[in-house]
Amino acid sequence: MNSANSIDPRVLKELLQLQMMSKISLFSGNSDTASTDDSSDFSSLLNTLMGQASGTGLDGQSLLDKSTNSAPSSLVGLNKAYTPLQTWSQSSSTVQFDPYIQEASAKYGVDQSLVKAVIQQESDFNHQAVSPAGAKGLMQLMDGTGRGLGVTNPFDPQQNVDAGTHFLSNLIQKYNGNEGVALAAYNAGPGRIDRLGIKNDQDLSNKLHLLPKETQAYVSQVLGHRVKFSM
Repeated sequence: MNSANSIDPRVLKELLQLQMMSKISLFSGNSDTASTDDSSDFSSLLNTLMGQASGTGLDGQSLLDKSTNSAPSSLVGLNKAYTPLQTWSQSSSTVQFDPYIQEASAKYGVDQSLVKAVIQQESDFNHQAVSPAGAKGLMQLMDGTGRGLGVTNPFDPQQNVDAGTHFLSNLIQKYNGNEGVALAAYNAGPGRIDRLGIKNDQDLSNKLHLLPKETQAYVSQVLGHRVKFSM
C-alpha cells in the first residue's frame, strides 16, 4: 500500500461532502437510531482519515457500519461492516480479482479503488453471492441489467466486473462526474434518482431524505471502503 499521505484528494473531497450531507437539517428531524449511528460512524471515519493524512496517527477505534441489512432496491446486494482502517489488508480472495478490476478500470475510466469499494459493499468479494432481490455476482447485477451489458454468466467474475464497471461508468458520465449521485443511482436505480430531479451532489444533499434509508447510507459506506483501497 501507499502511505496515508498519498490518499487521493478526490476521496477526501467526497468524504467531506458526505460529512456535510450527514449534518444538514434533513437529518435533524430523523429519530431513527440507525441513521444517527451511521452519521456518527462516518464522522469518526473522516476524523481518523484526516488524522492519518496529517501524521497524527490512529486512535485505534473500530469503525463499524451499523446500517440495517435491508433487501436491495435495485442493484445493491449486501450491507457490510467497515473493517478498521489500521488492521485492514487485501485478502487472497480480493487479490484474485485484481486483473479483472484493472482491465475494467482502464477500459471504462473508473478508478480501481471505486470499483473495489462497490464490490466490497455489494458482495464482499463473493463472486457467487445472490441477494434476496436476485442480484448476482461480485457487483450484484440484476439479470436484466447484466444481459443488457452482454453478461451470459453473472457468476463469471470477469463478465460481472466488466459489466458492473461499465454500468457504473455510464452513471458517472450521466451525472457529469458526480460520483455520489452515480453511487446513489447504482443502489436505488437511475429512474428513482431522475424522478427526484437529482443531477449533482448538491441535489443529492438536498433530497437525500427522499431516498430509501439504505441508499442514504450506501454512498458514504462505499466511499468509506474506497478510502481503504486508496491507501
